[in-house]
Amino acid sequence: MNKKKIIRYITLVFVLSFAIFFYFRYYWVFAVGTRAGVLNTFMEKGVLFKTWEGKIIQSGFKANVQSNEFEFSVENERVAKLLNDNPGTEVQVQYREYLGALPWRGMQVYIVDSVYQIKGVTLDKGVTPTLQGK
Repeated sequence: MNKKKIIRYITLVFVLSFAIFFYFRYYWVFAVGTRAGVLNTFMEKGVLFKTWEGKIIQSGFKANVQSNEFEFSVENERVAKLLNDNPGTEVQVQYREYLGALPWRGMQVYIVDSVYQIKGVTLDKGVTPTLQGK
């Protein structure tokens, strides 16, 4: 083997390793679950990429009498509108957890993709859960 082939193979292995790492870090769904609580804040924010960010206060307390908070991002505009129209209500949402956050997807590793329930609101206009990655 000559030097050019060795360099080419090393470069190929490096590029493939980086691609596999990037996929598992930012696009592979680590977990899928649901959370429930009171929708405390929900806003669109960002400098370059405008993303929807929210916070749910969950029932129960930590040892230092501080509430449990679930911070999340939303990609789907229908889900964002539904949550933005119902601040301060009890919600139950489905989320996907990634190992890393991407700026155009949101600032959090938790991405809410559907709303199961909003207490006191019928979800005729809601977004039903989708199981992505299954």
